[in-house]
Parts: sequence; C-alpha cells; structure tokens
Amino acid sequence: MIQVFDAIVIGAGQAGPSLAGRLTAAGMRVALIERHLFGGTCVNTGCMPTKTLVASAYAAHLARRGTEYGIASEGPIRVDMKRVKARAETVSTNARTNVEKWLRGMDGLTVIQGHARFKGPDVVQVGESLLKAPRIFINVGGRASVPDMPGVGTVDYLTNTSILKLDMVPRHLVVIGGSYIGLEFAQMHRRFGAEVTVVEMAPRLIAREDEDVSEAVREILTDEGITVRTSAMCIGFKPHANGAAVDVDCTSGAPFVVGSHVLLAVGRRPNTDDLGLENAGVAVNARGYIEVDDSLATTVPGIWALGDCNGRGAFTHTAYNDYEIVAANLLDGANRRVSERLPGYALYIDPPLGRVGLTESEALKSDRKVLVSKRPMTRVGRAIERGETKGFIKIVADADTKQILGGTVLGVTGDEVIHGILNMMNAEATYPTLQWAVPVHPTVSELIPTVLGDLKPIQ
Repeated sequence: MIQVFDAIVIGAGQAGPSLAGRLTAAGMRVALIERHLFGGTCVNTGCMPTKTLVASAYAAHLARRGTEYGIASEGPIRVDMKRVKARAETVSTNARTNVEKWLRGMDGLTVIQGHARFKGPDVVQVGESLLKAPRIFINVGGRASVPDMPGVGTVDYLTNTSILKLDMVPRHLVVIGGSYIGLEFAQMHRRFGAEVTVVEMAPRLIAREDEDVSEAVREILTDEGITVRTSAMCIGFKPHANGAAVDVDCTSGAPFVVGSHVLLAVGRRPNTDDLGLENAGVAVNARGYIEVDDSLATTVPGIWALGDCNGRGAFTHTAYNDYEIVAANLLDGANRRVSERLPGYALYIDPPLGRVGLTESEALKSDRKVLVSKRPMTRVGRAIERGETKGFIKIVADADTKQILGGTVLGVTGDEVIHGILNMMNAEATYPTLQWAVPVHPTVSELIPTVLGDLKPIQ
C-alpha cells in the first residue's frame, strides 16, 4: 500500500525542517524522512560542535596569555579534553533534541526514520513502506571526502566527524588539507596542547583567497607553533610505530612527518550515491552533486535539491537560504534565484576571517575599474585594547558605479564585522553611503568608513 502525501522532504538538515514547517502551515500533508541524526551536519558534526571546541580552545589560549593582561595564574594551564568533548556534545545534543521535538510535534507532518530511496519520480521507499507525493525535496547533505592517496588505507585516520570523538589531546596531529575545516581543527588542537603540522598540496593555504590573506593566515598559525607544509605534491601514508608517517615531498623541509593522529580535511562529497536517483531520472554531475537550476529545481519536474547536495553552496546559511528561495517561489508567488545571493562566509580560526563578494584578484580579472583600500588591525583601537591586532580589513569597489564589490575582514570579530559590508552590498548601496555613516566607538566596525575613504586605484 502506498502512503500519499502532498510533499516529501528527505533529510532533516538545515533546509528540510524549516521547509516542512512552511509546507504544513500552508495546509499540506508532509512526510519528512531522516535516516540518522536530526539537525544535519551543522548541528551534529559541523558548526555547533566545532565552534564550541573553538571557544574552549580560545579560553585555553587566553588563559595562557593572562599575564599580558595583568592576570596572574598558578602553574601551567591544563586542558581536560573529556570535559571539552562533553561540552561540545551537550551543545549538539540539545540542538538535535530540540529539532526532533519540534518536528514530531508539528501538525500535518509525519516523521519517518529510515533510509529513503527513489523508486520513481514521485515514489520513495523507506524500508518496506512506499510514499508518494507530487513534490519531493532532497536535503541529504554531505560527508568528508577520503581521497585515494597512496597508503591511505594502511593507517588509521580521522575525518571532521570522527575527530569530534577524541577525549584526549593528540601528541602530534597531522592535518591533510590547508583550507577551512583543516585550519580550524589545526589551531584548536594546537591550543589544546598538541603538536600540529598542516600539509597542503597547493603553494599556499586557503588558495581561493587573495595571497595577502593566505600569507597572513599562515603567519597567525605559525606564530602559535603550527608547522605548515605547502606544495606537498606527493602525499602518502605508511604505518609507523608512533602512529603514521606522512610523505609530503615539499619543495623544502623534511620529506615526511610522523604523526600520532592524521586528520583528512580535503573536501566534502554529497550523500547522493545511495538514494536511487537514477530511478527517478534525477541528473547528477561528475562529482555526485544533484544538478539544479537557478530556482533549485532538478532535471525532474516536482523534485528540488537543497543544501550541500546540490553543489550551490557549502554552508549552513546557504542551505537555509535554499529553503527560503524554494518556499518563497512555491508559496509566496516569488521568483527568487540562487544567483541573486551574495557569497559570504567565514573561516573560524582566531582571529576569524569574514569574507563577502569578490576577492581583489577576482575583481582585477573582471572588466571594471577597481578601487582597493586596506588597513591593518594594528590601527583599530578595539583590537589594540584587546591585545589582538593581527590581520587587516580590505575593501574592493567599482570606480564607476561606486558599488562595493567585496570585503575581507581578517581580525578580531571579523566574522561579525563583515556583515556591515555584506548588508550594504545586498542593499546595492554605493560605498559613500557607508562611508558617511557614524559608527559606534570603540568597535572594529568603526574603521570601515575610514577604509572606504581611502579607496584608490591599484597602481
């Protein structure tokens, strides 16, 4: 017997639950299917536990610097990783429980736990049950990618999920991958007390950013005692009595490094390989991401893909925006498009990196007259007062239209400060509008009008 619904949502990540709420509020009978943990990556293995760990690591780092602020402490700072781990687990568990409770109490929603597989363009099977609906929304997220590097199967390794289970400080953590996930774990575990080496194939860290950003981030990490090995062209693994030997073959330095623990942080892959998408005719690209148009509709009418599985964004906030786009178009008569949103994101090392829009190098490659301004955090009173002056603020603008093209805030509270620039860009306001604002003192944001007032053509 087939159960018939008005809509089916596959996955209880960032987009799925909110969409279920809008659909049921509109009077639809909805089924939401979740095969594992409610809340998706963000709640369980992403933002919430990792940023909780980042906060614990910052507390340890600040405690060690106590004498700089005139605060004396007795003896060395001790990190209790069992309590650190328990704190992160509590944050995740509470959030996951709240999501599940909300969904199970939602009028008009049937919550089904199990693995969903398509049997046709409008039919999904979960266990022995068949569900049918004219609208199906896929929100299945992604997982860590494990590349086929030489010897990777011969050693124990961690991913962003399994490293959360550590209740002890690694003796030497070797992080494979010098991008966002890898760098966050690298710094936090260094602050917990581990020796840390970051291994990156590219010539520099976070290669999507401007070179000055990459260089500044590298300096921040190395100043804390993290070893960074870039241009590691032949990464491989071998068992070692002390853990794992990692071949790096860099242009300089030792040819291999021995770590007690290895973290693979070299990208993500979508959870689309076991959904039976071929039975529905849903197209995926070579990397397994579901192909969607600008409204997030797949190649099959009546099926949409939201969140990490569609390859149109790799963040919690973009997944939520996917929900907003789909709900507005279906229920509010809107015509919202993915291409309309500004690419904003953050790197949660300390100090954090906030980014929006084009980088300087991207702007220079476009057919525009580009203005650029950059100020170091050493000229920000708030940063000086806090003793956290690493980083800088950089803004890129169009000389003709006076539109802000992009912004970079690498520095204390950079993940918050960037929103002043993001909001002005979203409002399509010209930079003089923000330049003549009167920001509150003392803040980091107060420097933004000053930076804008110093915009100049690149010589």
